Amino acid sequence: MTRLTFVGKPECHLCDDAHAVVDEVLAEFPGVEVIERSILDEPELFETYADEIPVLLIDDRVHTIWRVDAARLRSALAAAIDSAAASS
Repeated sequence: MTRLTFVGKPECHLCDDAHAVVDEVLAEFPGVEVIERSILDEPELFETYADEIPVLLIDDRVHTIWRVDAARLRSALAAAIDSAAASS
């Protein structure tokens, strides 16, 4: 199963914008597992991503930081799903 991890924090306007795009795209990919993580709850995430949120990871690889492009996210998720299916 393909996993999308959203790293952000509460009251972050860029995170809110990214969520809107992610929600739109994920409506087309119902099988994708979504994990939300906050840099405020995890010190190692804060150290790594404090100046880069929001961050999206697809299967634990950084896909994008700051601004999410819907077309690019769709393409990356489709590729990840195809890759997972091919290796099954």
